[in-house]
Amino acid sequence: MYFQGSLLDTGDTASLGALGDRVQRRELARGAWVDVRPGWVTGADPLFLTLQTEVRWRAEKREMYDSVVEVPRLLAHFGADATWPHPVLEQMRDALSTHYGAELGEPFSSAGLCYYRDGRDSVAWHGDRIGRGRSEDTMVAIVSLGTPRRLSLRSRPDLPKSEGGGPGGETIGFVVGHGDLLVMGGSCQRTWDHAVLKTARPVGPRISIQFRPRGVL
Repeated sequence: MYFQGSLLDTGDTASLGALGDRVQRRELARGAWVDVRPGWVTGADPLFLTLQTEVRWRAEKREMYDSVVEVPRLLAHFGADATWPHPVLEQMRDALSTHYGAELGEPFSSAGLCYYRDGRDSVAWHGDRIGRGRSEDTMVAIVSLGTPRRLSLRSRPDLPKSEGGGPGGETIGFVVGHGDLLVMGGSCQRTWDHAVLKTARPVGPRISIQFRPRGVL
């Protein structure tokens, strides 16, 4: 999959900028929020190419109704005790743990990677609610590399209207680009869904790196 590097990102190695007041927070309903830090990663081109070519990406299949379908993206996961594919990912984890430690109350521990090969690859509406995110406030931090894609969020349609749910609720979106950081926090995983939807536009590949605390899936 061909990746068109950035003309503005001329670094030979990946490095991280400051967080602090460079992080912009948007408050959402019911105690949810989203932080954005554009251009957190510089020298992101070689990092993207390293992950694209050296990570052992796996394809998964899932049952849907009466058939088994391919998951429309490639996946990889690195737990706390794994050998991570690039040292800058560990630097990201540590920087995020330092910046959000007091608010989160614990460090980030794992990294899940998704490889979107083109506009046909996607992730459907969901919240990270299999683990502790189902009942607790938590955070999921996403670093985006490669072609910009839109991360859409909507208030959960299955929640009662008294809790801000139901059809016709609020929908917002963030276009996350090469080297951008986006963090979903507070009640976001419980009260909002998020998705990267398919697009008919010709788009290049994208890698999403999701950092989570222990027990958040």
